[in-house]
Amino acid sequence: MLDERSEIDYVKVLNRILPRDIRVLGWCPVPADFHARFTCLSREYKYLFWKGDLDILEMQKAASKFIGEHDFRNFCKMDAANVSNYRRHITEFTISACDRRSNNDELCSMTIKGSAFLWHQVRCMVAVLFLIGQGLESPSVVDSLLDIMKTSRKPQYKMAPELPLILQSCLFDKANFMCSADASRSLTEHLNDEYRHHMLQAEIFHIASSCLPFPEPNSSETPQKKRNHIPLLSRETEPSYEERISKVKAKLADNLK
Repeated sequence: MLDERSEIDYVKVLNRILPRDIRVLGWCPVPADFHARFTCLSREYKYLFWKGDLDILEMQKAASKFIGEHDFRNFCKMDAANVSNYRRHITEFTISACDRRSNNDELCSMTIKGSAFLWHQVRCMVAVLFLIGQGLESPSVVDSLLDIMKTSRKPQYKMAPELPLILQSCLFDKANFMCSADASRSLTEHLNDEYRHHMLQAEIFHIASSCLPFPEPNSSETPQKKRNHIPLLSRETEPSYEERISKVKAKLADNLK
């Protein structure tokens, strides 16, 4: 059995040289064939967003359709050269309120759990849910996009921003992460300092917004019309997997000539 006391305090040593916005939380010994990506049994993501006028009930109805095993090629950035199987298993997709408010708005969080994810899969799923929350799409559009026989090509749409996306946790078999008491105290102090620092920055922006020489918006005024929305299933589409892999093979054949 490993004696932690005889080992280097890796967490403390590494955190001394890392940038302030990157921190090691723990370490553990692993076999020589360990792979951080392919040995992972499951992953949990969180995506933060402000509720605004979004219809959370409709978003949750649509999010529930992701649960289970599906072909998610219409919810990712396709990498045909390296990925041929686009089936992934989602075990949980929930939307809940966080204990945080700002200017009468409420911070919310999506929690997504699954065995594995495709490239940009979470951001693509979230982007479609936002369209549903705005009333621009129906929850049934998720069914259509998951049905690759019906929708073999991904409609062109913009992914959700990357900033609020958090890889919350990864599950590994027999991986018991360790952190010394000293390193743990340093981590707690550091994270609290960073939190207070960013809260100060947020308050500066809040004060600045209160100093704007513009009148408060009149709630009785007619809101501006939303920009014209093209339904997802009516948009131009990206090449299918078959078209992409055909190009990859043709390029490889040309390189061998």
